[in-house]
Amino acid sequence: MTKDVTSTEARIREAIESIREAIQQDGGDVEFVSYDDLSKTVYVSLQGACVGCPASVMTLKMGIERAVKKVAPDVEYVEAV
Repeated sequence: MTKDVTSTEARIREAIESIREAIQQDGGDVEFVSYDDLSKTVYVSLQGACVGCPASVMTLKMGIERAVKKVAPDVEYVEAV
């Protein structure tokens, strides 16, 4: 039995939406790009003030990745493209 990738992607999108407002308050933004089920990797695009910000790595790992893994524990990585 294969997992429903669409369902996983929907949960990932919801997790990203749930933290977007906090990122936007600091002048940045995050957008879902894709999910690779084989590598268990979520790809996002950091925008606005996040581009070039030294704290963007923390935002990616401690904010976005944590939120995504909470709702989709099978995700192993979240990477900015």
